[in-house]
Amino acid sequence: MKSTIYDVANAAGVSIATVSKVVNRTGNISQKTREHVLSVMDELQYQPSAVASALTGKKTSTFGLLLSNIANPFFAEAARSLEDEARAADYSIVMCSTDNEDERSLNYLSLLQRKQVDGMIIACHFTDWSLLQPFLATNIPVVLFSKDISSLDVHTVTVDDYKGGYKAIEYLVHNGHHHIGIVAEAGPSGEHRIRGGQQAMKDADIQYRPEWITNVHSSIRDGYTGALQMLGQSERPSAIFACNDMLAVGVLQAAEELGLQVPSDLSIIGFDDTLLSQIVQPRLTTISQPISDMAHHTIQLLLRHADTPDMAKQKAIFQPKLIKGRSTQAITPTS
Repeated sequence: MKSTIYDVANAAGVSIATVSKVVNRTGNISQKTREHVLSVMDELQYQPSAVASALTGKKTSTFGLLLSNIANPFFAEAARSLEDEARAADYSIVMCSTDNEDERSLNYLSLLQRKQVDGMIIACHFTDWSLLQPFLATNIPVVLFSKDISSLDVHTVTVDDYKGGYKAIEYLVHNGHHHIGIVAEAGPSGEHRIRGGQQAMKDADIQYRPEWITNVHSSIRDGYTGALQMLGQSERPSAIFACNDMLAVGVLQAAEELGLQVPSDLSIIGFDDTLLSQIVQPRLTTISQPISDMAHHTIQLLLRHADTPDMAKQKAIFQPKLIKGRSTQAITPTS
């Protein structure tokens, strides 16, 4: 049976109030008594209740993390980096995968709020971002991770998606590609990456083709179906920019099914520089996000907000970087 605070008090020969003060590091307790109570707690394997601590107004030393899908390598790597940064600050993280469903996300937010987490990291997508307003009105610090929603007054840590999209298309154009398709994930990040790519085409006097731009869900299967639709047309692009690495792998699969060689028949560039981009063949050319730096900044932002609740909302925008792989090659442009 799990030990209780009453068991600790009885075994240590002290009051429940004394045990509580030791647990919460409050009150005027002698070092000898404190060490004795801690020793008994260790013997009984007593674990203080985080909820109980929260009800007394103490920190629970936990952050909540809402992810779109932990199966997505980007979110898996982000979650690990966030967890490492939190642990370094003696915090733990409660992770929830929402599948970008509004109702599910709201249920998780309510759950985390009831557990009295000390801060929330939101790295999922909402169909209606105004649903977040009631939670932003609470005293719980909130950080948007890898999302930039201008309509919300909230701390934001993200990469410059627009510039990342621009870099991807600029690189393809530099390598002679004038017929370029885009497979994007639905949501603000995908929209920013598309706009950046379109601007790069415009700056190069290349007309983008609406039929070569498709919005899908974020999965390998969706990248595959989106690419098949594009590559099955009478005239097909010579290169495809996939707005994340999972989609890019789907594009690779579609190319293989159609008998197209990558990169000689079709160049492919991804986004995120996850482990997935490094293990597929050929190794993906991709746009890198500095996940570790973003995670560090996110946790530090939550900690600073806890010390200064009235601090102004911060927006940190990290710069993307092109990582050259073997999935792209230069061609002689055709009109």
